[in-house]
Amino acid sequence: MARAITEKADLLPCLAEVFRDYGYEGASLALISQATGLGKGSLYHFFPGGKQEMAEAVLAEIDAWFTTSIFTPLRTTPKAAHAITNMFAATATYFQSGQKICLLGLMGLSETRDRFAERISLYFQHWITALQNALLRLGHNAQKARTLAISSIAAIQGALVLARALNHTDTFNTVLAQAEQACLTL
Repeated sequence: MARAITEKADLLPCLAEVFRDYGYEGASLALISQATGLGKGSLYHFFPGGKQEMAEAVLAEIDAWFTTSIFTPLRTTPKAAHAITNMFAATATYFQSGQKICLLGLMGLSETRDRFAERISLYFQHWITALQNALLRLGHNAQKARTLAISSIAAIQGALVLARALNHTDTFNTVLAQAEQACLTL
C-alpha cells in the first residue's frame, strides 16, 4: 500500500532522484508526477511555484544535510583529525560510494547553473571553508589548508563522475582515501 504524502518533506527524496536522473530541464512535470505518485494539482498544492520551487526545496534539503553532517562537525568537533575522517566517511555514505551523483555538481555543470548559481556557489564555498578551517586546526599552514580543501572537494566531485562512468565504487573509495590521507598528513 502506498503511503500518504502529507508534507513537502515527504516528496523531497523522490524529487531529488528525478532531478538527478533527468536534470532540471529534463525533469518534466509528467516525470515528477510519475515518480511521486501525485497529479499536477497535488504537486502545485505542495509547490505553488512549480518546478523551480521543487528544485529550491530539494537544494535546501541537501544544504541542510551537509550543514548538519559535514560543515558544522568540521567546524566544531574538538579533534580536527576526527572531524576530517568523519567528513570523508559521511561523504562516502551520502554519495553511496560514488553511485549517487552530486545534484549541486550536476546543476553547476548544466544550463541550469545560472538559475541556481548562488546556492551552488555557497554550497561549495561552505564546504571548502569548513574543511580549510579543520585543516588549519590540524596544523597545516593557511596556504596548504586552502589548497588541500579545494583539491579534496575537487577530488570528491571528480571521483563521483569517474565512479559513475566506470560503474565502479572502488574508484570513488580510493580517491576519498587518498584525499583523506593527504589532509591528515602534516
